[in-house]
Amino acid sequence: MTPGASARPVCSRSRLWAAALLGSGFMAAQPLSRMLRRLLRSSARSCSSGAPVTQPRPGESARAASEELSRRRQFLREHAAPFSAFLTDSFGRQHSYLRISLTEKCNLRCQYCMPEEGVPLTPKVNLLTTEEILTLARLFVKEGIDKIRLTGGEPLIRPDVVDIVAQLQRLEGLRTIGVTTNGINLARLLPQLQKAGLSAINISLDTLVPAKFEFIVRRKGFHKVMEGIHKAIELGYNPVKVNCVVMRGLNEDELLDFAALTKGLPLDVRFIEYMPFDGNKWNFKKMVSYKEMLDTIQQQWPELEKLPEEESSTAKAFKIPGFQGQISFITSMSEHFCGTCNRLRITADGNLKVCLFGNSEVSLRDHLRAGASEQELLRIIGAAVGRKKRQHAELFLMFHNSPPANPSISSWDLLDVQGLRPKMSFSSQMVTLWKGYRVPQTPPLAQQRLGSGCFQRHYTSHADTDANSKCLSPGSWAPAAPSGPQLTSEQLTHVDSEGRAAMVDVGRKPDTERVAVASAVVLLGPVAFKLVQQNQLKKGDALVVAQLAGIQAAKVTSQLIPLCHHVALSHVQVQLELDSTRHAVRIQASCRARGPTGVEMEALTSAAVASLTLYDMCKAVSRDIVLEEIKLISKTGGQRGDFHRA
Repeated sequence: MTPGASARPVCSRSRLWAAALLGSGFMAAQPLSRMLRRLLRSSARSCSSGAPVTQPRPGESARAASEELSRRRQFLREHAAPFSAFLTDSFGRQHSYLRISLTEKCNLRCQYCMPEEGVPLTPKVNLLTTEEILTLARLFVKEGIDKIRLTGGEPLIRPDVVDIVAQLQRLEGLRTIGVTTNGINLARLLPQLQKAGLSAINISLDTLVPAKFEFIVRRKGFHKVMEGIHKAIELGYNPVKVNCVVMRGLNEDELLDFAALTKGLPLDVRFIEYMPFDGNKWNFKKMVSYKEMLDTIQQQWPELEKLPEEESSTAKAFKIPGFQGQISFITSMSEHFCGTCNRLRITADGNLKVCLFGNSEVSLRDHLRAGASEQELLRIIGAAVGRKKRQHAELFLMFHNSPPANPSISSWDLLDVQGLRPKMSFSSQMVTLWKGYRVPQTPPLAQQRLGSGCFQRHYTSHADTDANSKCLSPGSWAPAAPSGPQLTSEQLTHVDSEGRAAMVDVGRKPDTERVAVASAVVLLGPVAFKLVQQNQLKKGDALVVAQLAGIQAAKVTSQLIPLCHHVALSHVQVQLELDSTRHAVRIQASCRARGPTGVEMEALTSAAVASLTLYDMCKAVSRDIVLEEIKLISKTGGQRGDFHRA
């Protein structure tokens, strides 16, 4: 029996039949394990009900009924059919779970998964055909595989994926058919897939911030993924598993938002430790460990409860009391689960991988096409499984011999977009959005018609509470009135007594809350403005790129301006608004920190670099672009008092 699997009810008559067969010479015709397994499966279907044969009699105590059920389960464990020797490795691990890649292609280009230009693809003639996929699946299921998961690439871009699911559903003994998808095509295909027999769904989603999503995957589609998750909930999948790869400096600040989603939704949010793959430039500093993630969540919800695990489970599951869903952690790096691994993989080109991190592969495709018999294929599979190592040792040692990551240091360099934070808990917005989900008629960055009759686009690093964000009103850019004392120095502070450049000593200054707002204007001209407005630049969405550049620039200001102190920013916000009357983009950058020195330079640097980025995005269209009005709008905090531009 598969480890962790629930015992199937078996009629006593069928057991007697099995015993009789064992006593005869009938079993010599075929392997004992296969015969018994088929017999037990068929006997389970012959029972008139899906429950064990012995039912509690009227008036029988719950304890007696429980004891009877325990005895029956123990009997089934002791008399279960032997597991296939071909799928059992030298360490006794029984492999009952097969992952089949349907394609190498993907419609996203995730930063941690593959380069922007994609990867070289295997010629189509070398990929498994649908019939070859089904032939191999049929063989593995005969030997004891009871769960198949379809993967990719992105499996839902394969044209015949629905037919493949329907064909798999017909395999006797296969209990679960799952799919791991990025969700882009899920809402459209899920009703057909469910009808065909799809029983489990994993959806990849690494951020709840639309702009960050587009940055991570290098494509649009956030709302399509949201629609797919909603559709899965609507069709009754429970739980809907959401896979989130956690990367330091990119999305570890969203752990609480993801966890909060499980309050009102039947989700299993699975936080996955960042793992190395070819081409993702893995660095141990990018990895956020399971214990660090767990500690962050327990600080918010100390009552977090550990849930029991199945023996072969890869996830450590937890539940917040009163929440509908749960959270899990895939600890493939810090606490590997090799000892109970029950997974095998078939790649899109037909190679069998017994370990995700192993280099050893054997081509089942070549043997299939050479006319190998079923027994020959089983011998090849059995030999590969027998060579499986105890654990992915090199990877495990690489991690455990690495120095600990410093949470205060971002290792994503220019990929660090930690400043993309919603001004309210984004999870509460998503719960509201999903409960009555309707796909917006236009994407978040699409043109919106205002009362003036012109199209404008507006972008902010905050997620607005209104799903259809409105452009900033002209009043929001109006200069504020002076406020507070306007203390200034009659001397330059960044020179010493001899007039040489020097950094100011702020060691004795008290820590206070500091906020600064700066602005800039980029005059694009009519041609470039129209392309930005309609998001038709060949380089991509200029507003998104400029916003991210502004956020990043704020955080590295001390590296750009020689005498600036390093400031640990607690918040950065960059807003961009199209001004059709001037064919311009207005930029406003806001920075906040608590410390002994102000953040004016961070805000100014943010606005300036955002404007330079717009120039770079548009210079192929026109070099008649003007950057102007880079200025400080306001600052608060510090001994010199507040400043608000009149």
